[in-house]
Amino acid sequence: MSDLFIIGASGTKAYRTAMAAISENIANASTAGYARRSITTVESGASTATMSLYVARANFGGTQVSGVNRASDPYLDATVRQTGMTLGSATSRLRWLSDAETAMNDSSTGIGQLMTGMFQNMEKLAASPSDNSLRVTTLDSISRVSQAFNDTAADLKTVSEGIATEAQASVNTINQSLSALADINNSLLRAQPGTSAYAQLLDSRDSALQDLSANLNISISFGAHDSAEISFNGQTLVSGNTATSLSVAANADGTLGLSLADGTALTAPSSGTLGGLFSAADTVADRRESLDTLAEQFVTDVNAWHAQGVTDSGAAGGALLSWTGSAATMTALDVDPADLALKSADGTANGNLLNVSTALRGSGSVEQNWTSLVASHANLLSATKAEYDTANSRNDQAVAAREAVSGVDLDMEAADLLRIQQAYSASAKILQVAKETIDSILNIM
Repeated sequence: MSDLFIIGASGTKAYRTAMAAISENIANASTAGYARRSITTVESGASTATMSLYVARANFGGTQVSGVNRASDPYLDATVRQTGMTLGSATSRLRWLSDAETAMNDSSTGIGQLMTGMFQNMEKLAASPSDNSLRVTTLDSISRVSQAFNDTAADLKTVSEGIATEAQASVNTINQSLSALADINNSLLRAQPGTSAYAQLLDSRDSALQDLSANLNISISFGAHDSAEISFNGQTLVSGNTATSLSVAANADGTLGLSLADGTALTAPSSGTLGGLFSAADTVADRRESLDTLAEQFVTDVNAWHAQGVTDSGAAGGALLSWTGSAATMTALDVDPADLALKSADGTANGNLLNVSTALRGSGSVEQNWTSLVASHANLLSATKAEYDTANSRNDQAVAAREAVSGVDLDMEAADLLRIQQAYSASAKILQVAKETIDSILNIM
């Protein structure tokens, strides 16, 4: 009869553990990175041999919990990490390339349209070269183009600084994840597989891996007790309970450099949020360099055009613009309207103005090159938007596939809870029957 007590007690204990697992599932139904728990029970065997001539037999001793299981699929987990990495890269590039497009102002206050307005004012002045108000307007329009170069350079520099700030935040997240993984690895080596605590550690490990891969294109392998080994382009970042920190620095031109905390240089990341930031930083640096080149060309062309003209007093035209190596330093010089060299060498009053289209506009001009630069960036941004949409869709599909395996369905948990409660009640009933049977035997005696 004692076997009934053992069977009933083992049942209540096992189903109590099962109810705890279901309760944990329900409580964490909305917790990101949580994998559904379930328990596995096996038959508990018992043997007795109380006499020297008695042949021992294996008797049924109820049930026991063999382990707490996580509903996970390594392939689906790896797919989510990969799609998350691609999405992180596309997201960061889309954000900062959009900001760069805004900085390359192509509105009525931008370089392109202000330059077109400058040429229109020159055409009006060509029709009436002696009109002092038109001369003032023309000088002002040249000054406004110069200021637009200054503003665009400043805005692009701000974008570069913003990218560097976000890159630092990304590296901080990476370092936190690396440190967390080292701690989790240490705990996994000490924890007992198949327990609730071990399952919780695996959830934390996978969450840290997700955060890490979303920021950096790492390589992942798993060692003893499911500990994670992390490397980046051949450089080990996490091994056992040891983690290496990363550092990022912004160069003078706005590009970024990655290194270990000890200063060892690393190759630029190719994916993840940090990889996208490195790519965006390179693109913006290229735009800043192109802007400086256009600024130099604009100053050179305008001054050369003005120098070939003649002022009202018969002097050669002086410089209208100056710069010291970058678009941010371009300056419109203070020129008296009377000192505008509008005449040609032969004395034609508007002769030099009639040369504007040849000297300052047309193929290879600043106006055309600016238009080409804006169009090139717009095409890149459009391609990045398409890449982001694709990456977002693929990531949603990967997450949905993983959730179908690892996610918690509250309806299913409710049904399981009712089933487990009934099984628990049945086990308790076994204990009650055993007690009543023992009482009846004792009353007979």
